[in-house]
Amino acid sequence: MAVAIRNSNRVVTSFIQFSRFFSSGSFDPPPLLPHRRVVVTGLGMVTPLGCGVESTWKRLIEGECGIRTITPEDLKMNGFDRETQLHTFDQLTSKVAATVPSGANPGEFNEDLWLNSKDHRSIARFIGYALCAADEALRDANWMPTKQDEKERTGVSIGAGMGSISDILDASRMIYEKNLRRLSPFFIPRILINMASGHVSMKYGFQGPNHAAVTACATGAHSIGDAARMIQFGDDVDVMVAGGTEANVDALSIAGFCRSRALTTKYNATPEKASRPFDCGRDGFVIGEGSGIMVLEELEHAKKRGAKIYAEVRGYGMSGDAYHITQPHGDGRGAILAMTSALRQSGLHPNQVDYINAHATSTPLGDAVEAKAIRSFFGSHAASGALALSSTKGATGHLLGAAGAVEALFTTLAMHHGVAPLTLNLDKPDPIFNGGFMPLTASKNMTINAALSNSFGFGGTNCCLLFASID
Repeated sequence: MAVAIRNSNRVVTSFIQFSRFFSSGSFDPPPLLPHRRVVVTGLGMVTPLGCGVESTWKRLIEGECGIRTITPEDLKMNGFDRETQLHTFDQLTSKVAATVPSGANPGEFNEDLWLNSKDHRSIARFIGYALCAADEALRDANWMPTKQDEKERTGVSIGAGMGSISDILDASRMIYEKNLRRLSPFFIPRILINMASGHVSMKYGFQGPNHAAVTACATGAHSIGDAARMIQFGDDVDVMVAGGTEANVDALSIAGFCRSRALTTKYNATPEKASRPFDCGRDGFVIGEGSGIMVLEELEHAKKRGAKIYAEVRGYGMSGDAYHITQPHGDGRGAILAMTSALRQSGLHPNQVDYINAHATSTPLGDAVEAKAIRSFFGSHAASGALALSSTKGATGHLLGAAGAVEALFTTLAMHHGVAPLTLNLDKPDPIFNGGFMPLTASKNMTINAALSNSFGFGGTNCCLLFASID
């Protein structure tokens, strides 16, 4: 997440000196290590813009927004009395969120299918979102293996940033009321983050690697990158179901982020304007929920079965700021190191990158530092206007542990459809932008052969995924 907590006037020092060592002009990709190539063959998502890839993508590129004003009923405090619910709601300084639309209509998340039956008692909402998105991705990839060896060579890597905080709040209430006998025997399985991967593997019988990253708001990206490496450098897996999921639009999560002054507070009356990446009027992020899942596959395995191929995973860069628990380093070194690593692994030059889906969460310092890092690393390529840049969080809000995965899907879809999505609510760009270096304010039809997706998290964790077209 790396949301800068209200230091909008902070002077960024030593940035120019540091960036001299990381610029596209001196970039020389090293020889590639021998590895198996990994491609994307299936996509699935549940987002505030809709349930499903088609509805989400359509609304995204058309400039629609999935953010709304919340009510006391959104806080998931059903076990508390009405007075406590209303008092809690009144104390929240941020009253907007990006929630998944629920219902039985097309484009809506059907809770009866994924959450509400007796068979779903061990499934918290974040797990249900992952199951729904994984089902779409597997169907899109046409990968429903029945042979034992195929199941053994299919794994799952789905992470979450926070798990089910609402379940923890409800359990705490039972302790306070001295009524622990009412605690569900499914409490622990509902809150464990690796249970999203566990449920997907059990549903489809996948017996390959079963993995779950937990790296705050870089979780989804790390989960995809880890899965790709398992295929690239391993010999025991051909297919991975990978991504991130989150469902923390609840009282305790919102209150916690409010107390850290990370959430927007200026736009409670105009929720569709609340998330404003790179805009001068930004004042914090909008909490969101959802899930993004990819099917990753070894290239020859995909070709052999005639699978549709969206893109190739060419680079996976990671770094740590080693600086602050919530703020990015002012000189952008963590972002630059992660982008450098992703590019060096890919064998591509920075000038070959056509589009960047930025992490930009709509926080004062975080957006500015990322923009400076991109401008520094890509140099004249960024200044020329040839590098398209946008943040999709203006439409979706910040999906926390699911953000990196959903945005990796957006990046892949941008390549597949030849459309770079816009940055919503960018009315007055941050002064860091000038000339050709400017985020998109309208979706742009363009050929995208290589694209980067940035994801950064609390604790200074940074992840960049580089996707490229198949040659």
